[in-house]
Amino acid sequence: MDKHSPPEFHSSFYRPRFWPTWMLLAFFRICALLPVPVNFAIGRFIGLLFYYLAPSRRRIAQTNIGLCFPELDAKAQHKMVRDVIRNCGISIMESAMSLWGQKDKLRDRHTVEGLEHIAAAKAAGRGALLVGCHFTTMDPAGRVYAYHADAHMLYRKDPNPLLAYELIKAREKYLTSAIVYSDTRQLIKKLRQGEAVWYAPDQDYGKDQSVFAPFFGIPAATVLGTARIAQLGRAVVLPYAHYREDNGHYRLVFGAPLENFPSGDDVEDATRINKIIEDMVRVKPEQYLWVHRRFKTRPAGEPGFYKKKR
Repeated sequence: MDKHSPPEFHSSFYRPRFWPTWMLLAFFRICALLPVPVNFAIGRFIGLLFYYLAPSRRRIAQTNIGLCFPELDAKAQHKMVRDVIRNCGISIMESAMSLWGQKDKLRDRHTVEGLEHIAAAKAAGRGALLVGCHFTTMDPAGRVYAYHADAHMLYRKDPNPLLAYELIKAREKYLTSAIVYSDTRQLIKKLRQGEAVWYAPDQDYGKDQSVFAPFFGIPAATVLGTARIAQLGRAVVLPYAHYREDNGHYRLVFGAPLENFPSGDDVEDATRINKIIEDMVRVKPEQYLWVHRRFKTRPAGEPGFYKKKR
């Protein structure tokens, strides 16, 4: 399969090694039919299991929160770790109901701010690069956004080919297009056509194509893609955040376009993007995906923060 091509269905998916995946998909489809509060309750239970059964991810979250929130005492940091893991569990059920639930399941459970910025970019004949980050609410946010405008997103293929196929098939029911993360040509094309595309530059992909820029005051390997894509796509850059509120509704926030971006200074641009993402995360830090190793790549001579994988 070409690395830029979408996942395809293969007859091998009926083999026994994929039977657990079929069972998992059946579970998701059944849960998607349940009321939203029930999905949240199941998600909280999954999060509780995740907290005790995934100690490596719990330790990563503990390390990240300790680094990024040193002002919190040990008790408050511990509570945030538990909240983060609980939100990871909820996100599984949110994805299920967003991908396989009824079309209008979230239509009356959201608010959206700042859509006028996307409309203004389109009216000016420019695309909009929606710079966001890996909140646990990504899938419901995508479903909600699709109620209001054409929705394009970048994605990374799941290593399980059956799950990758089913995820993309489900997302393509409401997304205008799903673009493989490595297919830069297609991404640039969409932006030059005046479309809005979601892009999240908040994960550590190593030193290649990255610079070190502060994130919560810590040097973090930060991809240069935001500035490069915006320049090649002739697009405006809009901050984009999405949260689950205490009442179970979702709030999407599109910020005003960045001025003088890209500036031509890679470190300055990366620092600016990281600050925008940091400000988003501080609104509801427990909903951010702290279980990934954001600081795994260190400047030369600096020790690592995470326990090495065996």
